[in-house]
Amino acid sequence: MVRDRNQPNSTHRVLVSGNYCHDVLIKDGVVLAETLGGAASFISNVFDGLSVPYNLVSKVGFDFAYSVPRDPIVVPNCKTTLFHAHFDSGVDGDGRQDRVLKRVSSCDPIKPSDLPESRFDFGMAVGVGGEVTVETMEMLLEICNTVFVDIQALIRAFDGVDGTVKHVALKESGFFHLLPRIGFLKASAEEALFMEVEEVRKLCCVVVTNGRRGCRVYWRDGEVEVGPFPTNQVDPTGAGDSFLGGFVAGLVNGLTVPDAALLGNLFGSLTVGHIGLPKFDFRLLQRAREEVQRRKMQC
Repeated sequence: MVRDRNQPNSTHRVLVSGNYCHDVLIKDGVVLAETLGGAASFISNVFDGLSVPYNLVSKVGFDFAYSVPRDPIVVPNCKTTLFHAHFDSGVDGDGRQDRVLKRVSSCDPIKPSDLPESRFDFGMAVGVGGEVTVETMEMLLEICNTVFVDIQALIRAFDGVDGTVKHVALKESGFFHLLPRIGFLKASAEEALFMEVEEVRKLCCVVVTNGRRGCRVYWRDGEVEVGPFPTNQVDPTGAGDSFLGGFVAGLVNGLTVPDAALLGNLFGSLTVGHIGLPKFDFRLLQRAREEVQRRKMQC
């Protein structure tokens, strides 16, 4: 195994595993922007804004085009994972835009040997292009006390002709047997259709995001709905990733699960109001704490 290559003197709070990507946003057939993408980039953006100590394991190709705060592993004979996100101007009653996501190229998967030889309080499996394998997930579960998983890392499949992102049922993904060892499984309302929430909640905590409706947290014996933050949606890319980053950041900073979910909703709402990565500052956590307290008093 390789040694910890990011922040060797860190407190080993969080380990993030997922590849950086190149994203091309195409609206109504016109290229709107080319940006840094991948769940790892949005989560890192949240953590950097809130000064959360973390390590990142991410792979990119020789053509990687961006400067990032955590150096990725560069694979010389591969291209960086590239997605084309096609979406139109129509917005439905839930504030969502129809989007078709296509994987144009993919970098190498993350191997267990790519993970640092350290222990972590929290681990995150946030692959977007099929880069988190079952073996790597098993290693994350071995070296991290609590593991958060974005379901897109488990159930995404890619059309063999044009790379269109599809989904398989969670039970058919090859990861289902690991659920009892996972702390939290996050899914969008659309992705949640590919699992039986009532069954999975008995195995691990489930967090389902639902756009402008906020999110709902399920556990074996109960559930709670957490309200949203109003926003003007410009680009839906990365909203769920930023939610997960805010959610984990809240737990790292000692918030309860519902309050951490509220913090996640805040960062999700901030993200959809921008094209690409939004800019956060260190004062946001205090502002978010104040908002959490205000909403708790209202309830």
